[in-house]
Amino acid sequence: MGFWDHRIDRAPPSGRAPAPQPPAAHPAAPQPPAAQAPAPDRASDADDRVARFDVAAPRYRLADVVLPESARVQLDGLVAKVEHHRTLYEAWGLASIDPSGRRVAINLYGPPGTGKTMCAEGIAERLSRPIVTVSYAELESKYVGETPKNIVAAFEAAKRHGAVLFFDEADSILGRRLTSVTQSADHGVNVSRSVMLLQLDHFESVVIFATNLAKNYDGAFVRRILGHVEIPLPDAAGRERLATRLLPPSLPRAHDVTTAWLASISDGLSGGEMLHLVVGAATRAVQRSADAQRVTRDDLEAEARAFRAARHAVGIDAPPPRIDEREATDDESAAVRERRQAPVET
Repeated sequence: MGFWDHRIDRAPPSGRAPAPQPPAAHPAAPQPPAAQAPAPDRASDADDRVARFDVAAPRYRLADVVLPESARVQLDGLVAKVEHHRTLYEAWGLASIDPSGRRVAINLYGPPGTGKTMCAEGIAERLSRPIVTVSYAELESKYVGETPKNIVAAFEAAKRHGAVLFFDEADSILGRRLTSVTQSADHGVNVSRSVMLLQLDHFESVVIFATNLAKNYDGAFVRRILGHVEIPLPDAAGRERLATRLLPPSLPRAHDVTTAWLASISDGLSGGEMLHLVVGAATRAVQRSADAQRVTRDDLEAEARAFRAARHAVGIDAPPPRIDEREATDDESAAVRERRQAPVET
């Protein structure tokens, strides 16, 4: 029945006409629903996150990196697994014993400045693939639940572009999960670690991690990494190879600034620090008058002392050795030896 059909008029018992009734109030017209913020477009949000990660062409080749032979052999073997995957896993049947074999996870560890980033780009160049480089700052968010989404987006960016995925500062990402969860932030850390593990398990390409603190890794990540490659500080031969590249022919320098000598005063320094040493020395030289604008041993020794003193000040290594206490090399003249044995101001 209609809205009004529920009202039934009855005559009063006295037979009198019924008293007039006030008109019934009309119901309020239905109101449109309150305006609400549009629900977020999940697909659009995911695409936006993926777009935040840059996809770049690698800048280096593995041949550009000065490495000990053991590290180079390891890296060549890991790259060969990708290059010959079809033969290994299809023709030779390795897929039957290693179902997750499409994933190649590599961990590069060693002191800062030894060439881990160059190695990652060199691997991408060898495989003719672009590279997606991810730092901890690009993943971490102060908002609960955002970091796991960023992790997923990083893997998705690499998938879409067929890229090598490179996580720098990986100890911040692959650290041990917390066993004592006392606040939401602790729970968020564990969720992020779990999401990283899940993504790594389903990623069918090359992912590279680099760290200065490999001991901080969670054991679950260590088990999933195919190869752990140490990228150490260069030895004497490595430092001389680096010095050859760091002293270009066009750099004006004193005749006694040789590659062998530069290698000798760079003991304990990384390739990155040797680069800064040469740049710092050249900057000292360029500020002098035109006839004295050449890099000298004094320039390089001063920079080397500064590097070692700074490292000692922040607790990286032992007190800096005094360069003047080093034995002179065979090709040094008596005058040079005398200068090197003179007291060094500190």
